[in-house]
Amino acid sequence: MLSSRRCGATTRAGHPCMSPAVGGKNRCRMHGGAAGSGAPRGNSNALKHGLFTRAAMDECRRMQDLVQRSLRLVREIG
Repeated sequence: MLSSRRCGATTRAGHPCMSPAVGGKNRCRMHGGAAGSGAPRGNSNALKHGLFTRAAMDECRRMQDLVQRSLRLVREIG
């Protein structure tokens, strides 16, 4: 048991999990090594939404900059 492979997933505290990995897998039973864990193949609910893609974040920054410049202009005029 002590010489078995360790999970290594990052815990909430930021440290690696030291639980033994499930046989034939890289993770312990709590971090995805258990049978049936994860989304089924072809599950559309497991798709990414794209909200945090680089393009979306760049667009958000541009919009924030536009709002800030607009507010500054309104303050200067008024």
